[in-house]
Order: sequence, then structure tokens, then C-alpha cells
Amino acid sequence: MTKRLAEVAKKAGVSEATVSRVLNGRNGVSEATRASVLTALDVLGYERPTKLRGERGRLVGLVLPELQNPIFPALAEVVTASLAQRGFTPLLAARTIGGVPERDYIEMLLDHQVSGVVFAGGSYALADAEHGHYRALTDRRMPVVMVNAGVSDLGFPHISTDDAVAVEQAYGHLRSLGHERVGMVMGPEDHVPSRRKLAALDGKDYQVERTSFSMESARLAAAKLIERGVTGMICASDVLALGSIRAARRLGLDVPGDVSVVGFDDSALMTCTDPPLTTVRQPIEMMGQAAVDLLVNQIEGSGVEPDELLFEPELVVRGSTGPARKRH
Repeated sequence: MTKRLAEVAKKAGVSEATVSRVLNGRNGVSEATRASVLTALDVLGYERPTKLRGERGRLVGLVLPELQNPIFPALAEVVTASLAQRGFTPLLAARTIGGVPERDYIEMLLDHQVSGVVFAGGSYALADAEHGHYRALTDRRMPVVMVNAGVSDLGFPHISTDDAVAVEQAYGHLRSLGHERVGMVMGPEDHVPSRRKLAALDGKDYQVERTSFSMESARLAAAKLIERGVTGMICASDVLALGSIRAARRLGLDVPGDVSVVGFDDSALMTCTDPPLTTVRQPIEMMGQAAVDLLVNQIEGSGVEPDELLFEPELVVRGSTGPARKRH
């Protein structure tokens, strides 16, 4: 206990007596000093005394993997609006390539004494990535909800679209149009949602190319599939689908006349693309609200099991898919 007092006092820049007064809830300490001591306690990973646990700010962190894919701003809009209705202030942290690592974002959020964190993507979605930085949240008993499929041993609840149903809908649609050579443009080998999509097609005939989640890398992956004779493609995101359409056009092919393309997300403006994109819609509004409900239940002390809630996707057929061209 004495060692803990000394560490907290040093971190907060106050005396051990002041730390003791704050921890015991005594008067005679300014609000600024109290806040410094409580922040030091959190940063050092010590549990707050029970009577002080409710004093975290009503801030909630929202960690996004990127902002270029329109699905993430769309989810952020739902989550931030829902949090505001519940009296919480969202703190947005969007990761960028070559930017701040997820570990640093977690430390920053803890420094801000957030009440909880919603992750809309991160290294938890990659089976082979480093996951040790999530332990800081577990150790702090921080309320956390993760959106989209990821590794299952972190002990946090997940909100996901049913990847198996999504890919079965897309595959069935292409086969019904006569496409016998179906290609999959998926994320990296250890990307858990992509793994689930491929697992759902076990025993079915398809070819796969893996790529990072950018339009240019998707174009390269899709071009390889087209050169191998694929006439219908299922993509792990709308951004990858748009890259695949670009690949077909650069090869002098028509979409959907020569190649059909199915996306995943139904993100903003997919009705305005040329052609409008056939895609599998994620129910983002329901998922975002469910994530906030789960998080607030944890913050308010209700027990939440670290289970996964699966939401039903919906195939939206537009102009990027059509009948397979007859071979002569």
C-alpha cells in the first residue's frame, strides 16, 4: 500500500498525504488535484476504491481502423448519436496507415479516463497480429465492445454481421445467373471475417486472391482472377468491389456483361456508382445501437457475457451483376 501511494504521488506530482486524502474521499483537495490523482491511479493500472469508480468522465472511445471506407464513418455516425442520447461524449480515434498504433490510442483513451471503448476494427480482426495491448483494458476491467468478427479469446463481446450467410447469398446469386467460375477477393490470410466467408464455401468451387483493403490492391487481385477465367467476383468490401470493377475495365471488359461483381457493406453512394453496385448490406444502424447498448450495460454495472451477436445481412441486387455470357 505504501509503495502504491508513493508511485501515485510521484506520477501525480503531489504528496502521499494528498493521495491518501483523495483515496479516502476526504475534503481539502482541489478538483484539479483530485483529477490528477485519479488519472495517475488509472495510468498506473491500480483499481480505484469502490466509492470513486463512478468518477470516470462520461467519455467513450470509438476506435476506427480507417475513414476511407465509407462504412466506418457511417457506423461512427450511428454510435456517436446513440452515445449522445445516453448522455455520453464520444472520443473518436481513427487509425491511418503509418499513423498512431492501436496500442498508443488505447493509452490515450485511458489517459482521458474514458468510461468504455467501442472498437470498429483493429488488430483483433487479424488472427496473427499482436493482441497484448488489449490486456490493459482487461486489467482495468474497462467496458469494451468489438464490432466485426475477430479472435475470440480476448474476453470482450462482439457485434458482427453473419459472414457465412453473407457469402452464401452472394455465391448463390452468382450461380443463379449462370456463373460457374466464381472468384473471391478477400482480405489477408489471417483476416477473421474473410476466413469465415471462405469457410462457408467449403466444398464449393471458387478461386481466391487475397489483398489489403485498398482499391488499388483490389484491382491487382481482381485482374489475376479475371485472367484465370473468373466471370463473377465476391469482394470482402465495397471498396474492393470498386477496385475489381476498375480491373475489369482496364482489361477491356464490361461490367456486368463480361464480369459480375458483388460487394460487401452497402456503404454510402453505392447506388451512384457506374454501374450501381450489387452488394451485401450490413445492418449498420442496428449493429451500432446494439454496440452502444452492450457498452452502456457494462458501464452501469450489468453483467455482459463475452459472446458474439450475429446480425443478418441482406443481398441488394443492382446493376453490377448479370447473366454469365455464353461460351462458344
